[in-house]
Amino acid sequence: MDISHVLLYAIVPIIVVMLAGYISGKKGAFTGADAKKFNKVVLDFALPAALFVSIVQATREDLTKDAKLTIVSTIGIMACFMLVYFVFRMFKKNTGADAAVSALISGSPTIGFLGFAVLEPIFGTSPSVALVVAIVGIVVNAIGIPVGLSLMNASLEKQDPTKKHESAWKPVLHALAQPVAWAPILAVVWVLVGIPWPKALSPSFDLIAKANASMAVFSAGITLSAIKFTVNWQAILGSIMKMIVMPAALLGLGLLFHMDPLNLKMLVVAGALPPAFSGIIIADEYNTYVATGTSSLTLSVILFIGFCPLWIWLTDLALAAF
Repeated sequence: MDISHVLLYAIVPIIVVMLAGYISGKKGAFTGADAKKFNKVVLDFALPAALFVSIVQATREDLTKDAKLTIVSTIGIMACFMLVYFVFRMFKKNTGADAAVSALISGSPTIGFLGFAVLEPIFGTSPSVALVVAIVGIVVNAIGIPVGLSLMNASLEKQDPTKKHESAWKPVLHALAQPVAWAPILAVVWVLVGIPWPKALSPSFDLIAKANASMAVFSAGITLSAIKFTVNWQAILGSIMKMIVMPAALLGLGLLFHMDPLNLKMLVVAGALPPAFSGIIIADEYNTYVATGTSSLTLSVILFIGFCPLWIWLTDLALAAF
């Protein structure tokens, strides 16, 4: 794949729009509270519409081919998630809650906000792109977040036994109740049942769906403008594990399972995406590991500019060798 195409059509537009959001935040045109409202539009309306209308145009054969994608995504992402947790748990100053937040950040790609923005300019608009975004998104939101919250709550209860925290099942049910989770699941069921999708309905979904990538990236810029950036060793380690370890693990597993080459390339790029912004939101809500977590996020966003084309090149080399 032509690296210049990746840079011009995927990386540069993201930088420009994110920079616009960052500058608007610094100038006071928008605040962190505004970014949360934009994020709600993305996660509750634009992204679910984009996922649904893309997936319902797939075939049963496409879904069968993507079974390996589901297996590799779940194993690879959750293995990296737990690896981040145990590595950061080893630091003497870190509590279990700190390690859990590290896993929610450096062990989770921000697929909901940057998935379509990165993958579509590189791989085109197709049901396969939507399936990668949907599957990785479900792993991150319906498995990763509940596991992270469970680990965090267990640690917080040890620090203060008198304080009871919510059950791990509550965030699972909450995650599955969100449109970003049930919309792609509904679309998959629709395809499996074999109901033809009326193409005349697609434009009604497309209008809001097209706002997904641009609004998500702009909002990410506002979010970055509202956080303080300081580099330390844990932030650097978190960025290394996110930018290098996760995509490498997904590439290795994909080759082992003989995944479809195109799906594997999309999955590796998805694994190299910057950390999930949801981790920062949770860190801020619990007032745990906020400074280092936000620094790791910011550093990873910067590093992604170089690592995105690098991982595409490395994946092409690996596929050619195998």
